[in-house]
Amino acid sequence: MIKDLLVLCHSYRNFQKDPTELVARHFSSVTALVRTNFFIEMGRFFLPYQLKRFSSIYKIDRTDLPRNVQIFQTPVKYFPTIKGYENIGERHLDSVQRLIRNKKITFDLVHAHFTWSSGYVGARLKEQIGVPFVVTAHGYDIYDLPFRDTAWRKKIEYVLNTADSIITVSNKNRECISKLQVDTPVHVIPNGFKGDLFFPRNKSECRRALGLPLDRVILLAVGNLETVKGHRYLIDAVRAISRYRSDVICVIIGMGKEIHALNHQVHTAGLENTVLLAGEKSHIEIPLWINACDLFILPSLNEGNPTVLFEALGCGRPVIGTHVGGVPEVLTSPDYGLLVEPASAEDLADKLLEGLEKEWDQKRILEYSEQFEWRNISNEILKIYSAFD
Repeated sequence: MIKDLLVLCHSYRNFQKDPTELVARHFSSVTALVRTNFFIEMGRFFLPYQLKRFSSIYKIDRTDLPRNVQIFQTPVKYFPTIKGYENIGERHLDSVQRLIRNKKITFDLVHAHFTWSSGYVGARLKEQIGVPFVVTAHGYDIYDLPFRDTAWRKKIEYVLNTADSIITVSNKNRECISKLQVDTPVHVIPNGFKGDLFFPRNKSECRRALGLPLDRVILLAVGNLETVKGHRYLIDAVRAISRYRSDVICVIIGMGKEIHALNHQVHTAGLENTVLLAGEKSHIEIPLWINACDLFILPSLNEGNPTVLFEALGCGRPVIGTHVGGVPEVLTSPDYGLLVEPASAEDLADKLLEGLEKEWDQKRILEYSEQFEWRNISNEILKIYSAFD
């Protein structure tokens, strides 16, 4: 009988936190070990935001933690470079083993989020202790890492073949796994959203609370300001549609290394009154912003299965998203949103104009989104766990 669950992850927020805490009621105890960077933790109060967001302050959310769930950091000494990341596996394993010994942590099942490096640690624990091991491949760790070179391919194939069961968040990811020499069964379980946090609210009230104008059309994008998120194409698209519509405001929420480049792009294009780079917002604030918008935009160049996509649908908002990763597997009908080609500001501008003119059926979007609530997704995860009872 499986009573105690060990979760290995790189952060404990959103798509790791929510399903973990929903399945926790089926276990005597759940222990989440969160990988942190020793050097970043030492200087977390003095680092620039680009590095500070990798600290435990941002990576671990203890809000409403169930009584049978405990969270510990597993600090690892490494430099955030390509070489440092390649060699992190054994150091991560050592940190986890040390904590298990010191805290006398018991577990009957290991679930690792991301194939590297948590997946590697989970694979080694299975070999050493003999407990069942489940790994979730979320995104870059399966569509990117194993295809970089032979060394990376061997690392990821080792993890996947050692696992008793593989979960991945999209059929697109499963296609990537099929290109590897892997025999472990694969289950596609998408990410989800918290229905008690992301639900429809009065648009005008949300705008008043956020200080946003009531008489403008608002586009919203939420995501780290990284190149892969495609925000520069969104800004170019907004510049294009501003020739036809003067009532549009585009709000981009997030921080990251592209902040200065995007600010420069906005000012160069003369869009200071049209594009608002709103900075980082807490997860609990995001529902207000989504409910304040008219269209949610996901301009990514690559994705696994972005949680924010489901959160937008859960608020009844249509989504304009790029044809990447698992996004087209979710936006299966023009009733829920429109698909655009990645890295195409022209196509994005056309779809933005189309989406702004379209009469959307919020009730239909909400009915569709119900299947993606974490309470339903977590039941699918439990079915996989039950095979090891």
